[in-house]
Amino acid sequence: MRIKDISRTILGLVVLCGGFAHAAGALARADDALGHWSTPARHGVVDITTCGQSVCGHLQSSDAINANADARDTHNANATLRSQPLKGLAMLTGFVRADNGWTGGTIYNPEDGHTYRATMTLSGANTLIVKGCVIWPLCKTQTWQRIR
Repeated sequence: MRIKDISRTILGLVVLCGGFAHAAGALARADDALGHWSTPARHGVVDITTCGQSVCGHLQSSDAINANADARDTHNANATLRSQPLKGLAMLTGFVRADNGWTGGTIYNPEDGHTYRATMTLSGANTLIVKGCVIWPLCKTQTWQRIR
């Protein structure tokens, strides 16, 4: 083999290995949002887990839960759901993995009782950017910090 051919072969292997590493990294990142996350000012803790092919999040604690362990979802826009407990309440549902995070999901805000379209994006290993929108561009973005 000539040096030129060897160089092409090595370059091809480097590109191929880089592609596999990228694909493996993308697969590994699919579950990076799993864990316990603190909402801004530590007002709440949300446990993000897998739910079928997507990820979802359930409220584990909040100021209301800390004040009353039996706190209910009294602000829910649906009156029939106002008696459900806040602890364990599904806040994040329907998210699917996208190139830069998770899309197609919704976030429920127990403080106002409404559900919003949402996206989530990791910004480092321990920071999750959560964006909820009434309609784009009417959105609110929060930065959540990983607890564990």
